[in-house]
Amino acid sequence: MLGLVLAALFFGVLLIFFFVFARYFGLWIQCKLTRADIGLWSLLGMTFRKVNTRTIVRSKIMATQAGLIDPDMTSEALEAHYLAGGNVPQVIRALIAAKKAKTISLTFREASAIDLAGRDVLEAVKTSVYPKVIDCPPRGAAKPSLDSVAKDGIQLKVKARVTVRANLQQLIGGATEETIIARVGEGIVSAIGSAANHKAVLENPDLISKAVLAKRLDSQTAFEIVSIDIADIDVGANIGARLQADQAEADTQVARARAEGKRAAAVAEEQENLAKIQESKASVVLAQADVPRAMAEAFRSGKLHILDYYKLQNVSADTEMRKSLAVTTSEYKEPSDSDNAR
Repeated sequence: MLGLVLAALFFGVLLIFFFVFARYFGLWIQCKLTRADIGLWSLLGMTFRKVNTRTIVRSKIMATQAGLIDPDMTSEALEAHYLAGGNVPQVIRALIAAKKAKTISLTFREASAIDLAGRDVLEAVKTSVYPKVIDCPPRGAAKPSLDSVAKDGIQLKVKARVTVRANLQQLIGGATEETIIARVGEGIVSAIGSAANHKAVLENPDLISKAVLAKRLDSQTAFEIVSIDIADIDVGANIGARLQADQAEADTQVARARAEGKRAAAVAEEQENLAKIQESKASVVLAQADVPRAMAEAFRSGKLHILDYYKLQNVSADTEMRKSLAVTTSEYKEPSDSDNAR
């Protein structure tokens, strides 16, 4: 009975060993033949740590065959990067591309950090080797061109192309393409606004490029500006003349408003004078109304007799007659004078 148990146990161990050997033998042989330095027990441990063994092995073999020598690029480091959510094959490809370029210094630690930061490290290396062209303003923007006004009031519409190279040392924490586009656009607008005459800008568009490049707009960004080329420049509207016309119209409106205010004040003053005239007429009427009462009081008190009253009436009638005769004589003489003048 004991012999059967031992035989079954031995058979089970042998079966497990055969299963492990059959599963990992091919990967282990590849590591041995390529000097990738990954042992059989390391492959078994990757399975328990839920690491894709084929991804790690192929990445390690790819790095070894490319001649990458980096003490930080061990199988444990590759596993850690995989478990952290990184793209191990992408990092290895980026390191190989940087090594083939011979002008880029990139370590495994930097490449893995860039990859974990969410950046495409392989694309960054390609951009560092082959500069990238960015349209300013970008395609699909709200405005198809950068509009600015020179000091003489003429508007210029500019389209630029910015050639950039990736700066791997500042790729982590550095600003993206949107910042480059915004800074270059601001620099172009400022350069045109500083120009005394729009004709000078049209004759030498490179003045804009030199002015923008001198400001070092690529600082604290993930790119290095190689060149700024003015692709197109057009003359827009005469903004200065338009502003002057608008200012003249505004001045006219202000003058009209002031004149209208003076007219309203004059009309109000005229109405006040008319009211005063009416008030004076009312006072006269009131005074005239007191005359009959004074005369009646004089009759009652005996200070005025009927003969005196008649004398007053005759004097008043005589005065009215004299006034009417004077008016008639003046009206008769006026046409005669005009006839003599003719």
